[in-house]
Amino acid sequence: MPQPEIEEKEEPLDPAMERIRRKMVLLILVSGGILFVCFMAVLGAIVYKVAQRPAKPETIASTGGFSVPSGQPLAATAELPAGFVVQGVSLSGSQILFYGLLTGDQKVFIYDIAAGRIVADVTVAVPQ
Repeated sequence: MPQPEIEEKEEPLDPAMERIRRKMVLLILVSGGILFVCFMAVLGAIVYKVAQRPAKPETIASTGGFSVPSGQPLAATAELPAGFVVQGVSLSGSQILFYGLLTGDQKVFIYDIAAGRIVADVTVAVPQ
């Protein structure tokens, strides 16, 4: 008994369908090429950004929320009023407390290193 042929032979396409098939193949090739070029552009941009990233200097961060560059000290000036006599100094995080006398009144000035200015001016009054 003869076995029927499993694969049937394909008939050639008519010329109109062959033109459409060729156009589709060309469209697939062009789309794939554009997709490949776009992928390479994105990959190149990522490599460029990573290569251009600046080197971070070493910093020592304190609990006060500010950072000090390594190899150099932090420079700041706390401008206290003229005539203020410092009797005590205290440090807490990034704040320095200056306790003293100003024209006979007891005063407290709080200087914030992170802000770079005096953040509080407190007059200490003792009830009589």
